[in-house]
Amino acid sequence: MYRSHTCGELRMDHVGQEVTLSGWVQAGRDLGGLTFVDLRDRYGITQLVYNMDTNAELCERARKLGREFVVKITGKVGERSNKNPNRPTGDIEIIVESMDILNQSKVPPFTIEEETDGGEELRMKYRYLDLRRPSVQKNLFFRSQLAIETRKHLASEGFIEVETPNLIKSTPEGARDFVVPSRMNPNEFYALPQSPQTFKQLLMVAGFDKYFQIVKCFRDEDLRADRQPEFTQIDCEMAFVTRDQILDTFERLTKHLFKSMLDVELQAFPKMSYDEAMNRYGSDKPDTRFGMEFCELTDIAKGKDFAVFNNAEYIAGICAKGIADEYSNKDLKNLTEWMQRPQIGAKGLVYVKYNSDDSLKSTIGKFYSDDDLRTWGERMGAEKGDILFIVSGEKEKAQKQLNELRLEMGRRLGLMDPKQFNPLWVVDFPLLEWDEDSNRFHAMHHPFTSPKKADVDRMLTGDHETMKSLRADAYDLVINGVEIGGGSVRIHDRALQQRNFDLLGFTKEEAEAQFGFLMGAFEFGAPPHGGIAFGFDRLNAVMNGQNSIRDFIAFPKNTSGRDVMIDAPSPVDAEQLNELYLALKAKEE
Repeated sequence: MYRSHTCGELRMDHVGQEVTLSGWVQAGRDLGGLTFVDLRDRYGITQLVYNMDTNAELCERARKLGREFVVKITGKVGERSNKNPNRPTGDIEIIVESMDILNQSKVPPFTIEEETDGGEELRMKYRYLDLRRPSVQKNLFFRSQLAIETRKHLASEGFIEVETPNLIKSTPEGARDFVVPSRMNPNEFYALPQSPQTFKQLLMVAGFDKYFQIVKCFRDEDLRADRQPEFTQIDCEMAFVTRDQILDTFERLTKHLFKSMLDVELQAFPKMSYDEAMNRYGSDKPDTRFGMEFCELTDIAKGKDFAVFNNAEYIAGICAKGIADEYSNKDLKNLTEWMQRPQIGAKGLVYVKYNSDDSLKSTIGKFYSDDDLRTWGERMGAEKGDILFIVSGEKEKAQKQLNELRLEMGRRLGLMDPKQFNPLWVVDFPLLEWDEDSNRFHAMHHPFTSPKKADVDRMLTGDHETMKSLRADAYDLVINGVEIGGGSVRIHDRALQQRNFDLLGFTKEEAEAQFGFLMGAFEFGAPPHGGIAFGFDRLNAVMNGQNSIRDFIAFPKNTSGRDVMIDAPSPVDAEQLNELYLALKAKEE
């Protein structure tokens, strides 16, 4: 027997018992007559005691133990004289009577502690060691329990879990596919799924009514903190439902997960249209934990001698409360330079300080009177001690820049409480986006999204300008400025689906070749249906107040899409390429 108990299990009521523990050596301390060793497994840490007076040979062996040695010990549980209140096992220790070294360890390349000295790339190379750290293990335990709770809740609501294929057909919409060559079908390729979208719609045609799957998806796109080339979704679809019934269903799921995992009671989720979100926050995933909503000044800021504003399509600002006295000229210059970085792209930043002594200071004070600036302040709800930050330009670009500024001010002023959760449904997205470069429409979500019922006739008969105003029966779940999930009511009529493909620039032959199987299914009694997909990795990160999803994935890729632990991707043998018809076969000698 390797262990009778785990290293996180023993308490005062075990004192006097003989126990066997196995684990990794966390640390050792030699105090002469006594040697102490901290033994760790995934359940916790227990202190071991080796006594030179009672067993000198065993004590000498303990002094030679290195970090991360794997050992098995047997001994008696005793009460610690110097208790550790910060450790669940801190009231007891094990007086060791025998020890087996199960395996030795090289000195690890970084400390396996909560606060490690290893850089990210080094920890990714030795991920199996990084996974020994309690903080990383805690994240993966959380992820496991979140998946279990998701399955339990959806099963209780009548959903069936169905696995869909991982080798599918490449489609031209969305991000780039990962493609897989077929040995048995020369010069033909599978694609790894970006989502199970068409399959879950086919399951609705098949009559399964309520489907879900916690599923791996793959996208060949540039990476950042909240993206990985392979990621996990809670993928769901329902038939014979309206949009609001879908939202109610997944609002219940979200509330259940927050209550069961965090003991957090979420209130009813408000709904906000896409247009309202853009006008108030400049983002379709607004963080509503704090204010600083946009206020447009276009109508009252034009007409003076300030050409920048006079030539602008859009002028708007945010009001930062109570910082006028503490924000120096240097602070304001640094903030302006932050906005002028290429990632933001603002040409400048206008500010108006409403000082606590009732004086005003502004970068554009020579163009506007104090009365003008006070009028702006009245519209924006400014008081003594506040600063207005104002941007201008093309509306879409200026809104994005002001959104970045709002979020940065929220971070600098400590307004983003990681323990506060503000969920929000963003609804009524545009159905289509016109792209000037490609001179065609693109689907805002995906090509299977239905227009709102009121827009169906206009979609079937309207002209080019009409198409720009079509609204999708689509929705996103946003929590704390992060898109947690997105979905829509789907098209279930062949004619409407064909019309959407026409608008997206597919020829009838292309649409048939790519999606004929789905449109054909629509001719066999497809029910009204819709669904949603939650980003499971993102949900884990948001629930734990973290920005990066990597520490909630056991073996993540780095920002270049590489697994530095196993060194993938990597070249393959020439013979493998030959078998896949991807290289010329070597000439026969």
